[in-house]
Amino acid sequence: MSSVTELKTSLKGGEWLIKESTTQDTFIPEDFNEEQQMVKDMCVQFLDTEVLPVIDRIDKMEQGLMPSLMVKAGEQGLLGSSIPEEFGGLGKDFITSTLVNEALGGGFSFSVAVAAHTGIGTLPILYFGTEEQKKKYIPKLATGEWKGAYGLTEPNSGSDALGAKTTAKLSADGKYYILNGQKCWITNGGFADVYTVFAKIDGKDFTGFIIERGMEGFTQGPEEHKMGIKGSSTVQLYFQDCKVPVENVLGEIGKGHVIAFNILNIGRLKLCAAALGGSKRTLNTSIEYAKTREQFKTPIANFGAIKYKLAEMATRSWVCESALYRAAKWIDDKEVELLQSGKPFNEALLGAAEEYAIECAMLKVFGSEVLDYVVDEAVQIHGGNGFSDEYPVSRAYRDSRINRIYEGTNEINRLLTLDMTLKRALKGRLDLMGPAMAVAKELMSIPDFGSGDDTPFAAERKLIGNFKKAILMVAGAAVQKLMMKIDSEQEILMNIADMAIDAYNAESALLRVMKMTETKGEENCRMQYDIMKVYLTDAAARINKNGADAINGFAEGDEQRMMLLGLKRFTKAAAYNTKDARRRIADKLISDGKYPL
Repeated sequence: MSSVTELKTSLKGGEWLIKESTTQDTFIPEDFNEEQQMVKDMCVQFLDTEVLPVIDRIDKMEQGLMPSLMVKAGEQGLLGSSIPEEFGGLGKDFITSTLVNEALGGGFSFSVAVAAHTGIGTLPILYFGTEEQKKKYIPKLATGEWKGAYGLTEPNSGSDALGAKTTAKLSADGKYYILNGQKCWITNGGFADVYTVFAKIDGKDFTGFIIERGMEGFTQGPEEHKMGIKGSSTVQLYFQDCKVPVENVLGEIGKGHVIAFNILNIGRLKLCAAALGGSKRTLNTSIEYAKTREQFKTPIANFGAIKYKLAEMATRSWVCESALYRAAKWIDDKEVELLQSGKPFNEALLGAAEEYAIECAMLKVFGSEVLDYVVDEAVQIHGGNGFSDEYPVSRAYRDSRINRIYEGTNEINRLLTLDMTLKRALKGRLDLMGPAMAVAKELMSIPDFGSGDDTPFAAERKLIGNFKKAILMVAGAAVQKLMMKIDSEQEILMNIADMAIDAYNAESALLRVMKMTETKGEENCRMQYDIMKVYLTDAAARINKNGADAINGFAEGDEQRMMLLGLKRFTKAAAYNTKDARRRIADKLISDGKYPL
């Protein structure tokens, strides 16, 4: 898409819930251009040749190894894909920078260090810095000469970031802000040169500051000993009358939350990308092991129980990829639209990411939980060997767990999914009321058991539409019944969020298969079709379960019975033999010896 007129066809954030998407306005991974594929291949090669051969040394925190690898990555342009050329970057589009995160996502602690550096370590200055700040810091961050870190979390403020206690006070001569306090769990903290740190000026104005290593009154604690990502530098930062020049204030005074929360939107989507990269690598390791490990005189890959695991790992990874790049393209299109309307570079991408903040939150949850599932089953496939540090899946298992915690816990992101959606409805950004009332009216009508539509994928498209109706029904009734108390009913909110995540993923998978079928033909999409059908079938059951749990949590009597009947109608999927479908998926994985999609 190249013109503003065309770009306006993109759905607004959250609008997928009330509008039907088409294959024409859906980007799928099969649409990657040649340059994007080359960038991805370059990242994979970097991991294979530079990182994975020394991964044990990385985990042992060999002095200087991680910073030297980041310099090498910078020399190849891997740290500057999203940085404009005027500041020493490659100036690539959002899809390409997302691909970099995915392709480097299988690099264990290295991928964590790079993601922190290129994301929260660099973007706050790039998007909120003055021209002088950007010229001073960004070129060196783009090449890896300087490494970046980000100090937000404190011992008593994790999810409640604005509860920070670190303070800043203007010096008597007006030249410095004097910082006092501490930050914890700071990725890259032990070797970074530049830190974006948040403090409250006079104890009230939450503000960002650029801190440099070596500033008077700034020290770091020792490396933390962690369950996973052992090669990632993680330290506490201490500020004791730390003198920060006034020109190092980042953004507007009292507007630090704007920096923190806007950067998180991008970080959540990029975390999903990195988790996807880790999932694919771990799946390949599992396929290879299952083909060579023999029990009862046959490779364990021949057993149905193992085939189930491999197929489910592939299914969740493929669906995650479909959902990820669908949203990444929306952000990319919105950024171009805002640029063409006259918005400056920083406001364009931040505005685009904010528009799709709901999808970013959902992707963070799903991506991190897909990786957790994949690494857990990988250990199980490896049996006792999976519990040994001699096999890479034990590292993958440990390293995965942090993803459900940082960039906002998955619980927080589930709650945000509903909170942002409802607030947009109240502000008129999303018209949920009309569709919700239409669903309520439909509940009182005689069910339509046959649409008469015999076009390809008609049944699947109707099922997705019904998933959305189920969400609107449950969410609408919950808001009406609970009113102002809904924020305290977190279990119900998380049930509805899970319904939304499943519906968005299912639609993304269906659209990808539909588009592939249009361009490649049905015969060339057999595996993808099976994956899509398996996911839709299982999603129907999960949406029914989450919907019933939510309904039973706030409704009773006739209202409860009517809604449960409606939920059953909206989640009724045609019978599908998922066992045989998973066997076909697994057989393809095994015959190829790797994840082939």
